[in-house]
Amino acid sequence: MIFKSWPQFFSFLCGSAIGFLLCSQLFRILLEEQSDTQPKILNNHLHAMSSDGAGQNFLERQKTFDTNASKRTGENTYVSEKLYQEVKILCWVMTGPQNLEERAKHVKATWTQHCNKVLFMSSEENKDFPTVGLKTQEGRHHLSWKTIRAFQYVHDHCLEEADWFMKADDDTYVILDNLRWFLANYDPEEPIYFGRRFRPFVKQGYMSGGAGYVLSKEALKRFVAASKMNTCTPGTPFEDLELGICMEIIKVRAEDSRDPTGKETFHPLLPEYHLIKGFLPRRFWYWRYNYYLPIEGPGCCSDFAISFHGIPTTLMYELEYLVYHLRPYGYVYRYQPALPESPQTGNKKSKQKRRSKIKLRKPLKENHGRTKVKFLPLH
Repeated sequence: MIFKSWPQFFSFLCGSAIGFLLCSQLFRILLEEQSDTQPKILNNHLHAMSSDGAGQNFLERQKTFDTNASKRTGENTYVSEKLYQEVKILCWVMTGPQNLEERAKHVKATWTQHCNKVLFMSSEENKDFPTVGLKTQEGRHHLSWKTIRAFQYVHDHCLEEADWFMKADDDTYVILDNLRWFLANYDPEEPIYFGRRFRPFVKQGYMSGGAGYVLSKEALKRFVAASKMNTCTPGTPFEDLELGICMEIIKVRAEDSRDPTGKETFHPLLPEYHLIKGFLPRRFWYWRYNYYLPIEGPGCCSDFAISFHGIPTTLMYELEYLVYHLRPYGYVYRYQPALPESPQTGNKKSKQKRRSKIKLRKPLKENHGRTKVKFLPLH
């Protein structure tokens, strides 16, 4: 284009600049409208907004959230108390110095009260909280090594204090009583682990880190031995994937963690992302990663769900109330799974010994020793 005079050239530049600005504003508006139609996955969430600023002040007063069963007089907790004694679970929570006040203290005040033993794993030791210092760097790029060192610490210091060993994030909520019922059907001396099973990259699948995963005692022994012998050396920062690759190498089975009705028990996202149809866009990674066909809506989740992920601080307390306090009057649960014949044990002698200590209803056997479901009629 040839301009005959400077005024023409100047007018062209001004018009181009104005047109560019108008187009950029139009695109920005369109993109904002499009983003408003998609869920804010774990960012700027409605629950999270309520835990900032002034909302954090009242959370400072929370030490424990009335999880002591003795305070709820009149409840029959016989089975849960027996399972607590017989199915011992060590929980270790992945956290960091920057998250102790914002996240970890609220995990400590709620669901970890139900663990047989709990450890908070950080890059630095904090004797007041307390946390175990793993002497690693913080950040997502160091999660694989942080996980390895955490399991090494658990193996070297706490191996005989539990039968099962659960890793969870500091924004994961876990219902330990449901986890104990689930694990009671399995032997911790078998090389197995459980969680939300994902499909890509590993033939047998691997367990989601966000939803949390549980290793049997035998799986823990094999994993630590492999890490010390450099049989498994992480090549990526994705700790759940790296652990899954290692588990396949050392022949630890990724088990089916669904309940006897086929519903998922471990959940990698907030409850509403699973429960509300259409909430997650189809291009979201969740739909591609599931090992089993995911279900939208209330059918997504087991009545005996074990975990949810991405939980803001205030929702931790809401879930603790909903799980352990709220009861609908006059409601007979439609789903009554048979109780384990006896909680899992490592050998025949200990199994006979424990049978004498706890007598529960004999289950109807299904695949892998899992219990069938008993449905009660609705009236």
